[in-house]
Amino acid sequence: MKLEVVVVPVADVDRSKNFYKALGWREDADFATGDDLRVVQVTPPGSGCSVIFGSGITSAAPGSMQGLYLIVDDIEAARSELIDRGADVGEVFHDEGGVWHHAGTVGRVSGPDPDRKSYGSFASFSDPDGNGWMLQEVTTRLPGR
Repeated sequence: MKLEVVVVPVADVDRSKNFYKALGWREDADFATGDDLRVVQVTPPGSGCSVIFGSGITSAAPGSMQGLYLIVDDIEAARSELIDRGADVGEVFHDEGGVWHHAGTVGRVSGPDPDRKSYGSFASFSDPDGNGWMLQEVTTRLPGR
């Protein structure tokens, strides 16, 4: 089994499409079947999993999706690129416990993981509706991945 699509609830389909395309995400589809159903699919560069949003495809409230992860090789370079493309990306941080970050902003320590441990550095941003994305730096995969 593979995770292939995640549905992201949005209020304005065209605004969201423009936002994600400005980030450099590939537009895979934009289909409408009347006034009550429109499906837009975009895929982050290098990802096997796409994002779908539109009208008539979810009852979830716009902006309610949180904890969507984008895995990157270099967190500082990825953050800079997203900022250059218009995203409001927060500062790079690591967690005081060093394993995973706490919910919300509790336990965040400014800067990347001091040892640059794989899985230990993060940065966050939101789309125009408030759906929350997290960058996570992974340079060496855990065994079995």
